[in-house]
Amino acid sequence: MGEQKILEEKLEEEEKKDQEVLGQSTVALAAAEAREGGDELFVPPLNFAMVEDGVFRSGFPETSNFNFLKTLKLRSIIYLCPEPYPEENKEFLKSNGIRLFQFGIDGSKEPFVNIPEDTIREALKVVLDVQNHPLLIHCKRGKHRTGCVVGCLRKLQRWCLTSVFDEYQHFAAAKARITDQRFMELFDISSLKHLSTSCTGLEKSSVA
Repeated sequence: MGEQKILEEKLEEEEKKDQEVLGQSTVALAAAEAREGGDELFVPPLNFAMVEDGVFRSGFPETSNFNFLKTLKLRSIIYLCPEPYPEENKEFLKSNGIRLFQFGIDGSKEPFVNIPEDTIREALKVVLDVQNHPLLIHCKRGKHRTGCVVGCLRKLQRWCLTSVFDEYQHFAAAKARITDQRFMELFDISSLKHLSTSCTGLEKSSVA
């Protein structure tokens, strides 16, 4: 019975990963179709990917990425850096009716990394509110701060830690930090479980 349960859990994890790949392919296809419809360039931000239906992640959007972001029809952006948002980005948000949620997390390098758990929790509350979707989560490079928020979201989805870390390392690559992974491992999701059932994509995988 124990081996069968482990096998079922592995199959469930593989199915989740396949859905993520399919979602990312769908986004790329939509952008390609939009590009074919005109002469404008559609360039996604650094480290762009779909997290869930209506939730995306990336590095900091440049002005060259604005046409691509329009195709996502965003309602909200979660910005995880403490620095002020550039004026040109603010103007883009204003002209497209996009709301900005800023959660300033310092981008210090190891061994001086300090990840504020309360700030991550508040950011996740925004992610879990479907009224904020479609939504983009980003920091500077889309690796560490964004990776921690997405990793904690995955815990709410009952991903095993191996899969959480695999996804984090996919984006962080050689810049992966042990402190980030330790933070995700120890992050307490209990206070957010009641919110996860309202989020599309989390409804079936949330813990009762």
